[in-house]
Amino acid sequence: MLYHAYELQRAWLNGASALASIGAEAFANPYLPTGYLGLGQMGASALEVFAHATAPRDKPAFGIEFVEVGGEPRAVEEATVVNRPFGDLKRFTRDGLPEGAPKLLIVAPMSGHYATLLRGTVRRMVESCEVYVTDWADAKTVPLSDGRFDLDDYIDYLIGFLEHIGPGKNGRGANVMAVCQPSVPALAATAIMGADEHPCRPATLTMMGGPIDTRESPTTVNDIAMDRPIEWFRNTVIATVPMQHRGAGRRVYPGFLQLAGFMSMNLGQHILSHYEMFKHLTVGDEDSAQATKDFYDEYRSVCDMTAEFYLQTVEEVFQKHSLAKGTFTHRGEPVDLGAIRDTALLAIEGERDDISGIGQTKAALTLATGLAKSKKQYLLAEGAGHYGIFNGSRWRTKIAPAVEAFMAKHRGATA
Repeated sequence: MLYHAYELQRAWLNGASALASIGAEAFANPYLPTGYLGLGQMGASALEVFAHATAPRDKPAFGIEFVEVGGEPRAVEEATVVNRPFGDLKRFTRDGLPEGAPKLLIVAPMSGHYATLLRGTVRRMVESCEVYVTDWADAKTVPLSDGRFDLDDYIDYLIGFLEHIGPGKNGRGANVMAVCQPSVPALAATAIMGADEHPCRPATLTMMGGPIDTRESPTTVNDIAMDRPIEWFRNTVIATVPMQHRGAGRRVYPGFLQLAGFMSMNLGQHILSHYEMFKHLTVGDEDSAQATKDFYDEYRSVCDMTAEFYLQTVEEVFQKHSLAKGTFTHRGEPVDLGAIRDTALLAIEGERDDISGIGQTKAALTLATGLAKSKKQYLLAEGAGHYGIFNGSRWRTKIAPAVEAFMAKHRGATA
């Protein structure tokens, strides 16, 4: 019933958004009397803000056509190189990329948003790397005939993607960058491949704002997961995909619930952002208003997660702290982080991160007991919040160069 109620609400809001758009144009139209009323521009701006907030959103495109390198624009090519039911592997390359440029697998979070949330991350790294990105599917679009998808499958997908990218001349594979939630499965996959001495095991693994050990500096997200038993999540936030979608009948954690949770955490800031958009529109500052629109176009584009993946992540990562306690398993076999012996690890945390607290990602460096200290590095991004770690000016000018230097020091597979 939860999902059906949402679909009804969305259908109503779609119509309301269309009517608001028409009203905004009428208020601002100079050929109509409303355009000359004292409140015309104010009414048009208010309706435009409402129309944008309630408009339907599909999966965004990466849309990276070029990047600037050395003051010159360079064309970027995007291609899907692996296609699987629950996630594709995309590759981004640019014109003039030097021979032997590092290969980088960016692992996008499966946490309600599409991989395009990392558009800025990809745009910056494709300047110097051949970039691969995990493009996870919206669970409501995956038919039941394609089976289930849980944390074990996530790890298998990562290993498979690394195998596709292939080994380097040094007997190790690509560099890996895990953003937020996938730090856990990426670290586990690295340990599994390390124990097997897999030729495609990562040369480096960069973990950014990841919940490796959520007992460190717990945040509101951690508290919510800990305050309720796993059965509460199973009975309260899991829904069945309605018949109009390809994944009809699949049990999922809906993206709209994930979005509602994130919006409620910083509701005051979101209200202020929309008020600022309204003010920009009333004075004709279209560029500033468009910047806010672009952000929320991405932020409000959400997708569903399979119930088994979501519940297993909540239980193993946030409630049992399995990876940190050494009890994490993959396909029933223990995962030994001590098996990471030659994959260099970089842990990056944001000073103002309100989702993954300081120390949660850094814990990976301590847990990797078989790795030499010279292959471990930590970076605290001063003034950066959770999204500032991988997007924005701090990411482009301070964090990304540190990642590039780290990869160069511990060189992995090359193009």
